[in-house]
Amino acid sequence: MDFGAVLQTNPPSARTVQLAVLAENHGFSHVWTFDSHLLWQEPYVIYSKILNETRKVIVGPMVTNPATRDWTVTASTYATLNEMYGNRTICGIGRGDSAVRVTNGRPSTLKTLRESIHVIRELANSRPVEYNGATLQFPWSTGSTLDVWVAAYGPLALKLTGEVGDGFILQMADLDVAEWMITTVRAAAKNAGRDPDAIKFCVAAPMHIGDDMPHLRDQNRWFGGMVGNHVADIVAKYGDPSTGSGQGAVPKALTDYIKGREGYDYNEHGRAGNTHADFVPDEIVDRFCLLGPAEAHIEKLKALKEMGVDQFAGYLQHDNKEETLRVYGETVIPALANHITAKA
Repeated sequence: MDFGAVLQTNPPSARTVQLAVLAENHGFSHVWTFDSHLLWQEPYVIYSKILNETRKVIVGPMVTNPATRDWTVTASTYATLNEMYGNRTICGIGRGDSAVRVTNGRPSTLKTLRESIHVIRELANSRPVEYNGATLQFPWSTGSTLDVWVAAYGPLALKLTGEVGDGFILQMADLDVAEWMITTVRAAAKNAGRDPDAIKFCVAAPMHIGDDMPHLRDQNRWFGGMVGNHVADIVAKYGDPSTGSGQGAVPKALTDYIKGREGYDYNEHGRAGNTHADFVPDEIVDRFCLLGPAEAHIEKLKALKEMGVDQFAGYLQHDNKEETLRVYGETVIPALANHITAKA
């Protein structure tokens, strides 16, 4: 299993770079960041600095969207970074949440998401693509490679992921929901004639090492609020299975907890102490996140690995970042590694 660290690009930017370097030094293979240009600093500029100060770590957004940037500009950014630093980028993409809602926009349609994935991937892989009635290709790009991993929750988005994604990003670590979503993506891939095993599966959720569970829960309750935005969209589209109005396509475990949700303030998006996440119960925080001592993290990660999860990406939006990275590097990551003996 690979491990990623998910950072916010809060100022000073040097702090983000410092945490990225520390993550690599502790054995993390990926560094992801939020991509919300009004709430935080521009991630692609910071990626260049991270790549310059690290050796192997792969960087990318968790997640970008088709609406806030021209797709050809996005592809050009990846191809340029790859030329500068040797194919060390990855693209996480979804329909859009904070980046579009803060500007009073709306998430992209699945049709637009599908088209953007194709255009970005082809151009960033140094290949020609049809776009706006013309065949386009970067004449300066050769040998660039980019995988596009899709973040999804709803049934149709999961279907799209299985049909076109190089990977699937599930932003929560609930074991029951993860099993359902992974199964759904694999089935969609198979129905589309793809190899289901070729799709990478990434579970992304807060990781917080410590013993004071009430404090850990309060520090990471924001995550249930963030996920609740997407769940609310799903319930609006498919209905609520707990009331009998749903289509049976969304797990009850994913929809029950948002009944107490009363709006959301994006000014507090992704922040510890978010006052608009009070509706999230402790049970959901425990199910969605990885909290507690190292042993608890290892137990849950082993269950996810058994399910077929290829990468765990841990959010670090709390007050114990360095210690969490250290414990993961010294204890958690080695416990999930494939053990090889020097002499058989």
